[in-house]
Amino acid sequence: MTLKKVVVTAVILVLVSVCYHVFPIYQFYAHRYQVPLLPWGFITLPDIDSRSMAEIPESHQLLDPRYKLVAEQAQELINDHRVAINSPGISVAIAIDDNLVWHGAAGWGNIKNNQPMTANTLVRIGSTSKALTSAGLATLIQQDLASLDTKLEDVFNPLPNQAWLNITLAQLASHSAGMPHYKENTEIPGLLKTIQLNTFYPNVDDAVLLFDESQLLSRPGERFYYSSLGTVLLSSAVQKLAEKTYQQWMQENVFTPLNMRNTVEEHKVQPSQQLSRFYIKDNQSTRVRLWRDVDLSHRLAGGGWLSTSIDLATFGQGFMSDSFLKDSIREMLWTPQKLNNGKINEQSYAIGWRVHDIDLGNEIGKMRYAHHGGVSRGAQSFLMVIPDHNFSLAVNINTKTDSFHEFSQIVKPLVKLFIARKTALENSED
Repeated sequence: MTLKKVVVTAVILVLVSVCYHVFPIYQFYAHRYQVPLLPWGFITLPDIDSRSMAEIPESHQLLDPRYKLVAEQAQELINDHRVAINSPGISVAIAIDDNLVWHGAAGWGNIKNNQPMTANTLVRIGSTSKALTSAGLATLIQQDLASLDTKLEDVFNPLPNQAWLNITLAQLASHSAGMPHYKENTEIPGLLKTIQLNTFYPNVDDAVLLFDESQLLSRPGERFYYSSLGTVLLSSAVQKLAEKTYQQWMQENVFTPLNMRNTVEEHKVQPSQQLSRFYIKDNQSTRVRLWRDVDLSHRLAGGGWLSTSIDLATFGQGFMSDSFLKDSIREMLWTPQKLNNGKINEQSYAIGWRVHDIDLGNEIGKMRYAHHGGVSRGAQSFLMVIPDHNFSLAVNINTKTDSFHEFSQIVKPLVKLFIARKTALENSED
């Protein structure tokens, strides 16, 4: 080979290597609208495109005829909300008193294939995964394999980072351990990996290597710092204590007992399952394009699970059931955690759940609810339970809105419809 060919080959290899490592970083910032997206690949939603004659897909199923009228109103709400937030698809499921009562959806799970969105369409649920992980931790505690006060020094041998010595499972699960979130990770190679999102991590221990040398943001218990990496570390602790993989523990102790057939890792989605495509919106118009290909296995416990609205509403019912969790353990997990100064953290964050009061108006009043939202790559999710009414709701979309509230504002009207109807039914039986 001539010197010229050697030089050309070397230059090409260098350029390929640079593109492989740098292009995902460009895409990361482009999908945050911090640099321009590439101009091609956008499509206009079929119901907005004047050239399209496509009807808007819509699906719904009423499983309790007593809720027929409010179910019809709910379907209208989600139809209008999908259009208002310019989402390709939306799905909702509502369960009451241990049973699904209604689920509905509108729009597309896959625009190119004209695949409708349904309440059984698998979507990325982002940080709603943390509520699932809290259930895995709860079952570990219920089986006397751990407690919330278990320290990492008693879990890991050797301990990956000596700064983690006195961190407890409760602090990891309530974001008070001082662990960094993605962008605060001071382990630069790991930080870059969480930007590139092109590496598969089959074991949660492998993902911990991305941040095991990072500095803490504070002493454990001193401050509230929301940290998905802390939840990843929690999942590693779970599998150490369980003596089986985190994924296996979750399947055997959460998903299978609660009949969650469509909650999976993204790489394990089966052809028979309805997987959504994920979209990013043009920041200046009503157009959308496919989200870039990403691998979220490094954040599985804190933001990487796929699920459906039906599975999440079912999960909410199961979490409230004494047949799944003892009431004492459930209440322990729903207790907002205090910092070292004795004050409840600023987000009223408990163990994998936020817990607040919701005001449903004069006729219904205020009541406690536990909830978690999720923002993922091309998807958003929200799960809530209201224990006083044995009520659970899940809503998912396959894009992202400018603010989470823009997406989640559909929740309260839906809750009011079904809780008001439930209350009326109960009063009529008295």
